Amino acid sequence: MKNHERDQRQQLPENQALEAAIEQYFVDVTSRCPYGMDQQAIYHQGMCGRLDDRTMGSFLAQGYRRNGNAMYNMRCPGCSLCVPIRIRPEQFTANRNQRRVLKKNRDVVAGVAPLTMSRENLNLLESFLTTRFPESNNHAEGYYTGFFITSITRCFEIRYRVGEQLIGVAVVDGAPGWLNAVYFYFDPEQSWRSPGTMNILYLLNFCRNQQIDLLYLGYWIKDLGGMDYKKHFRPHELLVDGSWQLKR
Repeated sequence: MKNHERDQRQQLPENQALEAAIEQYFVDVTSRCPYGMDQQAIYHQGMCGRLDDRTMGSFLAQGYRRNGNAMYNMRCPGCSLCVPIRIRPEQFTANRNQRRVLKKNRDVVAGVAPLTMSRENLNLLESFLTTRFPESNNHAEGYYTGFFITSITRCFEIRYRVGEQLIGVAVVDGAPGWLNAVYFYFDPEQSWRSPGTMNILYLLNFCRNQQIDLLYLGYWIKDLGGMDYKKHFRPHELLVDGSWQLKR
């Protein structure tokens, strides 16, 4: 039996026990679909206190995501398009296009830093939101205070610069066994760099260097431009019907 299959089977009872224990603290919250689908979305979510690394890892392994101090998953009636996706960094091999992205980003320097609501970060995020989601009426400060900043797990930023210019920021949760990609925003004028791909490639390299076993990328949504590119990182695993399925 392969190591990851054995690990998954061993972790399954623990995940099921956790879900049964916490269900009473979760509620369904109805909202507009964040991915533009023509139906209401239902967030199954609960507020959490401080979570240890193992418990947070169990949440991620069940397909939960983090929003501020809440953990949630999507339970939208008649829709199952949001599919959790993760990668085992030691198995990943870059394809030709991803190698091209690395080449054209050779001038980018990445640095790990504390999660910071600095004016530089806010200006970049505001530009990103205004350009990518002009009708959303979202604001940078609200993203940091309501979405990024948390007390339930360790969160930090990876900042990408060309010279002194900040061109992108990845917000991530981290532990020795896993890395959770919470959000990534970038300078819209740097879109030619394929910054989303660049960021995932860096996160994979970071995981390798730190000997982190799993990189969680959030949701993959088939044929949705801003999400579909994640499928090109192979092999990857998709959480389907309660189990992680390997896709080569």
